[in-house]
Amino acid sequence: MSIDYQPTCDLNALRARANMYTQLRLFFAERDVLEVETPVLSQAGVTDVYLASVQTKRHLQGKARTHYLQTSPEFSMKRLLASGSGPIYQICKVFRDDEHGRKHNSEFTMLEWYRPGFSLKDLMLEVTDLLNVVLKQRFGEVRPTVLSYKHAFMDRLDLNPLQASLQELKDAARRVGLNLDLGDDRLGYIDLLFSHMVEPSLGFDTPVFLTDFPPELASLAKTRIDEDGELVAARFELYIEGLELANAYDELIDAEVLRSRFEADNREREKLGLHVMPIDEHLLAALPHMPECSGIALGIDRLLMIATEKMRLEQVISFPADRA
Repeated sequence: MSIDYQPTCDLNALRARANMYTQLRLFFAERDVLEVETPVLSQAGVTDVYLASVQTKRHLQGKARTHYLQTSPEFSMKRLLASGSGPIYQICKVFRDDEHGRKHNSEFTMLEWYRPGFSLKDLMLEVTDLLNVVLKQRFGEVRPTVLSYKHAFMDRLDLNPLQASLQELKDAARRVGLNLDLGDDRLGYIDLLFSHMVEPSLGFDTPVFLTDFPPELASLAKTRIDEDGELVAARFELYIEGLELANAYDELIDAEVLRSRFEADNREREKLGLHVMPIDEHLLAALPHMPECSGIALGIDRLLMIATEKMRLEQVISFPADRA
């Protein structure tokens, strides 16, 4: 039997990745943002219903314990922020179980950074500066636009996702040929419509910062009232050529609110028959000491796809999960 041992990307992609790492490290060094490293394995994982952590067993003091590979270095990095680290960034491997396809792999590389004292607008400006370094060879100067989730949704579907009823969302899905039965999962229908009808159209003329998500999608972000008096999540995502590249929050630092969100997630997990996740008590203990800040996670592999004009993730990584 012949086994293909070679990488799925070419040598030019390997060189492009190495060059991008150099550019990123120089970018943050010039801004006095400290590079840090945190554990890949943790005693707690994310409770988010839509993320699946990879579980593993390891022994501590002779006792077998279930630990989780990180879906993001967020929790550990926030503990550093609470300990006085100041602005920090990290380039690391993260893991999400059973994710595969043209733009997914269950192991991928993430750039995550936190800026104490930054608003989301400040962070958008810094992201724009970063894009003008790493994408300059392809695009020249980029000038991203800002668009709210609500208005992107209304432009494509003539429906306000913040106000639409479950039936209106079901009718919209049926109207555009998305005939999946998601029961009473209102948020599921919003995500279905967004991922199939809105997301693929974003960021083709210029990069787009998509802002002000439905409050149910706040995750670890604060909420705020938008210009129409509606409650929204204080977060943005970056899109280029229909591809989501980054996710940013005005970080929630209220431990009681975050605990209630974690507990609500676990109740939903239990209802759906999913694994109930241990809550990260270290993070909750750290939050009262954490400075006001904005933070962002950016997928380096997807950024490489854009920089090198590739259509599939396997073209910019050496060995995807099925060859690892």
